[in-house]
Amino acid sequence: MARLTYRAAGVDYDVLDGFKRMCQKAAAATSGHLRRHGMAEPAAIRGESAYVMETDDGYLAHVEEALGTKILVADAMYRLTGTADGYRAVAIDDVATIANDLCACGALPVCIAMYAAVGDNDYFADSARGQALADGFAEGCRLSGAAWSGGETQTLKGMVVPGACILGGSALGRIAPKSNRIAGNVQDGDAIILLASSGVQTNGLTLCRALADRMPEGYLTRLGDGRSYGEALLDASVIYVSFVAACQEAGIPLHYAAHMTGHGWRKLMRLDEPFVYRIERVPPPQPVFALIQAAAQLDTKEMYATFNMGVGFAVFVAPDDAGRALDCAHQAGYQALHGGWVRREGGRKAVEIAPLGIEYGGDTLHIR
Repeated sequence: MARLTYRAAGVDYDVLDGFKRMCQKAAAATSGHLRRHGMAEPAAIRGESAYVMETDDGYLAHVEEALGTKILVADAMYRLTGTADGYRAVAIDDVATIANDLCACGALPVCIAMYAAVGDNDYFADSARGQALADGFAEGCRLSGAAWSGGETQTLKGMVVPGACILGGSALGRIAPKSNRIAGNVQDGDAIILLASSGVQTNGLTLCRALADRMPEGYLTRLGDGRSYGEALLDASVIYVSFVAACQEAGIPLHYAAHMTGHGWRKLMRLDEPFVYRIERVPPPQPVFALIQAAAQLDTKEMYATFNMGVGFAVFVAPDDAGRALDCAHQAGYQALHGGWVRREGGRKAVEIAPLGIEYGGDTLHIR
């Protein structure tokens, strides 16, 4: 069986990131319109996980996100098992993609809206599916501490394939006081705190779906823990808002935060400044990743460049604050560990995962 990379499965981040940079450049020319509302755009905000607007007493933050193709796994498992539970999970995932991007800049979500587009009305005529999606989105908002404000549902015949749904949404968040903003104040010697994921979460699903087609039992293939591949893929994403809120309440300055979706562990060096992020402790990935690696015939470096491999969120704090940050995580119900350190090594930018002998140079990540 041939090796299958994320790019070969149909997702090429070099192309996507190139378009994103074009949009950032064009969008920057519109920022002056904030002035009429008494707001301003902070420096270097373009390319961050959320768009931040400065007000007199704090900041507002906005995020627009989409779930991606994970809902197709829920569709497949519904056909195979007759249970609609997967839709509740992917609706939580949809909220997580939005809320986690917001809290990565220090914003706590105020309200979240759903976007859903289908190819035909029959998709929502199934009441079990519709109720599971509604319940899941509401649960995601509850876990985020946000109101579900509304949304938009469209039937796009000829644009969306019949029997499929594009799920996304947007949110408004607030940072107050201004000192709670996570703006990229990373220092030489900072501690790297890694918070556990639930598994694949929302990244790499195009590759995961392609692998199901290669397996004789497809999504019903059994993992080492006895569960099916499809069940494991549908584990709902962790929402990290409560951790960020706990750190703010404890007065712990978060120097930077990385929501680990897209680009795998390379996301640790999202900040423009040149630092070396050295990881000295790696949590064990969930069993689903071992199956993915074997089926795709990917080496460990490719896996950590594509998937979260058990870590969904990372923050950088002063060394003296590492213990308190871990306490906040554990008290809020998260699994977390002190994974490593940030180092200043001249102009070098890299992620080093020392226990695995893996290194990614700064030239492997082009988000801005």
